[in-house]
Amino acid sequence: MIKRMDNVLIVVDDVAAAIAFFVELGMELEGQTTVEGESVDRLVGLDGVRADIAVVRTPDGHGRVELTKFHAPKAISTEPKNPPANTLGIRRIMFEVDGIEDVVARLRTHGAELVGELVQYEDSYRLCNVRGPEGIIVALAEQLS
Repeated sequence: MIKRMDNVLIVVDDVAAAIAFFVELGMELEGQTTVEGESVDRLVGLDGVRADIAVVRTPDGHGRVELTKFHAPKAISTEPKNPPANTLGIRRIMFEVDGIEDVVARLRTHGAELVGELVQYEDSYRLCNVRGPEGIIVALAEQLS
């Protein structure tokens, strides 16, 4: 049985930019390290792995995102740079926020752009998708009273 979801991995080329983006969103840097060696190679099914890892967590401590830069072997891209929402695979991570317009404005200082528009869904939520560094898409949801 599953006990919890531990984290979501995002492979990036610029760990510092990705950390800055998620910290601006309100996450906290939990830690950073470099991994390599035979056990890492066996775990990920690649030879000669050397990677930098940073983990950011939500303020409640329950949600984590692992940001990994592969120095060896080099990361590869298998899909378009900015795939549309209907592309198969993981497309986004969603976070609940307060002050969605302020959050979007702060993320724009890190190069983020809206994907689509900021919309209101019925009387329940204000929602938007934001594309950040490396094409990472985060959905933001602000619950309405």
